[in-house]
Amino acid sequence: MGERIAKCGCGQLSVSVTGEPDMVVMCNCTACQRRSGSQFGSGAFFQRSNAAITGDYKAYTRLGDSGKRLTNYFCPTCGTNIAWEAEFRPGWIGVAVGAFAEPSFPPPNVVLYDGQRHAWITPPGNARILPGGARSG
Repeated sequence: MGERIAKCGCGQLSVSVTGEPDMVVMCNCTACQRRSGSQFGSGAFFQRSNAAITGDYKAYTRLGDSGKRLTNYFCPTCGTNIAWEAEFRPGWIGVAVGAFAEPSFPPPNVVLYDGQRHAWITPPGNARILPGGARSG
């Protein structure tokens, strides 16, 4: 696939990426639940060199369970969290799958923090399921 563009709710912030994602993650941790305002967060990871952020954004950095920093980028106008970079995965950027607004986007192939998944959510059948974060399993 060529270029994909993820946009925030108001459209002023976007992330353009080229190529296919390295992985698509469904994360059930409580931090992603709060970050996304949903029962889980879904992100596609691309090489940072294949991504460009355009528009104004604010950044929020927190420590993950690994003790390493994770920086979220969000629109200062509409509040959409569109992307993030994790210290434990240098050279990569995660982009919120929903921001692509592309129903045919590849499904998650990794499920993180399955122990915090809402019982009524069924992960994709072919996904690698980890009880904790990316460093577990």
